[in-house]
This record gives sequence, C-alpha cells and structure tokens, in this order.
Amino acid sequence: MHQVACHQCDLVQKIPPLHPKATARCLRCGAILLRVKPDSINRTLAWTLAGLVLYVVAMTFPFLEIQKGGVVQETALLTGVRQLYQQDEAILSVLVFMTCVLIPLIQMGGLLYVFTSLKGKVRFKYAIPVFRLFQHVKPWSMMEIYMLGILVAMVKLGKMATIMPGPAVTAFGLLTFVLTFAVSAVDAHLVWEQLGGDG
Repeated sequence: MHQVACHQCDLVQKIPPLHPKATARCLRCGAILLRVKPDSINRTLAWTLAGLVLYVVAMTFPFLEIQKGGVVQETALLTGVRQLYQQDEAILSVLVFMTCVLIPLIQMGGLLYVFTSLKGKVRFKYAIPVFRLFQHVKPWSMMEIYMLGILVAMVKLGKMATIMPGPAVTAFGLLTFVLTFAVSAVDAHLVWEQLGGDG
C-alpha cells in the first residue's frame, strides 16, 4: 500500500495494490489517481522499437517526388526545415525541427533507455532524469500537425505538378500513431515505483 496525492484537490490517500486495468479515484473529488496499464514494459518497448525503425525510414528515405515540366525533384523530410531557414524563417525552422524531429527522437530514446532498464531489472544511472525529461517534452511533440500540413501542401501542389509520396511519407504517418501508442502504454506510476523516484 502506498500514498498518492490527488492532482486535483491535493488529498493524500493510501492506495492498495491494484489489478491490471484497475483504476483508483480520489475519495474527495473523484479524479483519477492511478490507472494500472497491463504489460506496460513490454508494450512500451515494442512500440518504441517499431517507432525507431519508422523514424530512421522517415529521415533517410525520399519524402516527396515532384514532377513538373519533365523535371523530377526528390525532397527529404528535413528539406522543409532547411528551406524555412534559407527563407529567413529561422524561428519557424527551429520550431518545426524541435517539435517534429528532435523531440520525437528524445521521447523514443528516453523510453528505450528507461524501459530497457526496467525490463532487465538493472538500474541505469540516469534513468530518473531521463524519464523526467521524457515527461517534460511529451507535450511538445506535434508530428500530427506537421503531417496535416504536408497533406494540405500535397493537395495544393497537386494542381501545379505531379506529386508522388515517397516511403518516408508512409513511415512518418505511421510513426505519429506508433509514438502515440508507445506514450499511452507508459505506466508512469510503475516507472517511479521501480526506479525509486518521487514522481
């Protein structure tokens, strides 16, 4: 049995061990205190590894092929970031790079580091600060917004040229879902409990 403070009303309550998929609610306000996610370690690792494979494909393979007037031009995912920077949109370029390229990589790298530690029952030295970093950057991942922008651009450019999606488009689209599944599989309470942190 352990104590948990409600995030809504700050009432400290004792919670007994819960069964998989069980939920504990605050006695005062009814807010969710704890929700046990079944097989969190294996599911998080599986989704994270799948995400890393998709990430490599999305970053290295052609993203779009533009055909116009007999000229074929291939673009990569980072081409848009570079072009924004070259067009004196440095702030927007950095923002897109951070939210769509760097932060997803930090998330997946952090999950792999922490959950490999939990899976192997070996306490990695930086597991606690890495998991804290993961929780801090989680709200800044905006890959789905970037993907939506790409789809809109493809529709508009389709009127002026022939647009052929590359393997990276499919990989990036799948990555948005896979990363969401990886993050949703994380049982933060289990992580803090096994790492000995205070959450």
